[in-house]
Amino acid sequence: MQQLEFTLTGEFVELNQLLKLAGLCDSGGAGKMIVAGGGVRVDGKVELRKTCKIRAGQVVSLGDARIRVNGPAEASPK
Repeated sequence: MQQLEFTLTGEFVELNQLLKLAGLCDSGGAGKMIVAGGGVRVDGKVELRKTCKIRAGQVVSLGDARIRVNGPAEASPK
């Protein structure tokens, strides 16, 4: 199984965009088609909402790829 890590730059990322940013599809539109086809799992459950908000701590699976979503890095103290 391919293990990927994705670090958020904000509070969340939309599911179809995460698939694109992780390199699992070529575009957000392709990501929407994959999600609509029932091939994506979020935390072990099939997710059909194309723009579902994925937050830190969640795990997204597509085929043999697994993406662990991490929160944004803590700002360094001043």
